[in-house]
Amino acid sequence: MKKINQADQVIEAMRKEGGYATLRRLNEIIDFSSWATKTPEATVRRIVQQTDGIFKIQPGLWALEEMRDEVLKKFDLKVGDKTSEEQFTHGYYQGILVEIGKFRHKRTYVPAQDKNRKYMGQLLSEVTDTTELPQFTYDNLLRKAKTIDVIWFNEREMPSAFYEVEHTTDIKNSLSKFYELQDFYADFFIVADKQRKGEFEDKLHVSMFQQIEKRVTFLEYDRVVGQFESLKLVNSTTW
Repeated sequence: MKKINQADQVIEAMRKEGGYATLRRLNEIIDFSSWATKTPEATVRRIVQQTDGIFKIQPGLWALEEMRDEVLKKFDLKVGDKTSEEQFTHGYYQGILVEIGKFRHKRTYVPAQDKNRKYMGQLLSEVTDTTELPQFTYDNLLRKAKTIDVIWFNEREMPSAFYEVEHTTDIKNSLSKFYELQDFYADFFIVADKQRKGEFEDKLHVSMFQQIEKRVTFLEYDRVVGQFESLKLVNSTTW
């Protein structure tokens, strides 16, 4: 009988999850008691990166080659289809931001128009707290806030953080929204691929955004995923 090794355990765990899993989920469900290592999480990361039968869908999200078609169909993801890939990527990072916010005891919001986007085999509306924006300010400002990709609310039901996921769309549009919402005691974040950081800085450091330039943070996709993977039973660090 073939001895079950660590890679076999990872693959079997992914099968039980439907053929895919985040690194965070793998670290939750795999029994590490027989692993002769003090850093099993690092070993899992190495296994998914180096095993031929496993492929990456997004940073932090991996799937089995043997179930590729089934998994991609579940995600409504068509490889090579720009629109499909953009929709999936956008929903993926919205979902991660929602999960991080809920872990930090924030009430989370995504726009109603995004409620049917897929996140890890679920709809965004199934993981976020609400798709209806609370009436926390004047109507003209609510119209601006209503289209923000993810909002975290504090215990007083006031916004504490605004997030815009910018995969391919114009970063200037998000900065304009943040400008209109600057009077709230909240942080502003642009979430995007690291290759867009130069574009972000060019558009932020113009005179019209001078009042908010020190309040807007650029978050690379990998950093968001890293924060998600590091969530423990105690509060994780802030950005």
